[in-house]
Amino acid sequence: MSTPAAGDPTADSAQQRLARAKEASRSIARLTSGEKGAALESIARAIESNVERIVTANGLDIEHGRENAIGDALIDRLRLDEKRVTALASAVRDVAALPDPIGQVLGGHRMPNGIALEQVRVPFGVVGAIYEARPNVTVDIAALALRAGNAVVLRGGSAARMSNTVLVELMREALEAVGVDREAIQTVDDFGRDGAKALMHGRGFVDVLVPRGSASLIETVVTESTVPVIETGAGVVHIVLDESAPLEWARDIVVNAKVQRPSVCNAVETVLVLRQAAPLLVPVVASALQSEGVAVHGDDVVAGLVSGVIPATEEDWATEYLSLDISMKVVDTLDDALAHIRKYSTGHTESIITTDSRNIERFLAEVDSAVVMANASTRFTDGGEFGFGAEVGISTQKLHTRGPMGVSELTSTKWLARGTGQTRG
Repeated sequence: MSTPAAGDPTADSAQQRLARAKEASRSIARLTSGEKGAALESIARAIESNVERIVTANGLDIEHGRENAIGDALIDRLRLDEKRVTALASAVRDVAALPDPIGQVLGGHRMPNGIALEQVRVPFGVVGAIYEARPNVTVDIAALALRAGNAVVLRGGSAARMSNTVLVELMREALEAVGVDREAIQTVDDFGRDGAKALMHGRGFVDVLVPRGSASLIETVVTESTVPVIETGAGVVHIVLDESAPLEWARDIVVNAKVQRPSVCNAVETVLVLRQAAPLLVPVVASALQSEGVAVHGDDVVAGLVSGVIPATEEDWATEYLSLDISMKVVDTLDDALAHIRKYSTGHTESIITTDSRNIERFLAEVDSAVVMANASTRFTDGGEFGFGAEVGISTQKLHTRGPMGVSELTSTKWLARGTGQTRG
């Protein structure tokens, strides 16, 4: 009996695809490190050999997105040009070069009765992902999941439908070309919202589900899922400038964190300036931002120091702009900056610019976010930059994993017990 072709809803169902992914996960878990590496290399070659096809499909998605006015931030996330497609293939090879986490011994000991215990890394089984307008995630998550010995089921959203269809088809063909079960990569995009619901309610098929996207998408997945969810979060990201901050550092880091790619979750959204530093730093930093086309939403003090400032509202402090907008506020002390971050942060990334070692250590110790920095751009919160090859997302929760998620974060553990006939009395 032939297997129904993925993408043919007349011969298939979302639940059948989940079931096939679950079945495939067993063979994927048995692959050696070399076999997984060969599968990923096959995927990288398939992407490189089909750049024009991928870019053409992506162009259709962008055209559709503009017709539906999805916004510049999502268009930027959606776009795959030749450079970005080539970078996708490179990222797959980076993932293939990572140490295989499966079988890694995390700990163990010998019990008093002589039983030897070991805790080792094992695959989750089936990793699900729900995301929007991010075709790069289609490849990144599939590559990381496979490296960790998992099958993957993807729901990439309607905005990237054409791009994701081509990418999934290429990856499935690439697996088959090296003798790996193509059913290890599934998409439920063609089932629309029903596909997303199948993933969220796929208990028994899906072992863990990762949402990436808007706050509303993430909230929906977290509240409606009956399968375990690793929560990624929005990035209301802060940079604090104190009175010891070097002027060049403050200007260059803030501009980089906002302008280098404003549509991503690690871009800075709010700058907090200590009052003693405001007369020197605010005019220079704000003017540098404005010269790059950034709209500065500032409080009364900022507006008094810089022309062209948009009066900030309470809503601004809680906004993830994902655009060339930034909020700026002057606070009296570091205590006030920390209180503001506690109130408005989404727990993603925060940074302080300072040469005061006491302020550095206090900031690093007290700020409760996934990534906390001193004297560095928040744009470095990224799996690729952290050396993970790619990332599943940025986890802002505290259970199992936090921060950029790589290969190891797509594993669980189990205990191995080796005895010599012991019984418990």
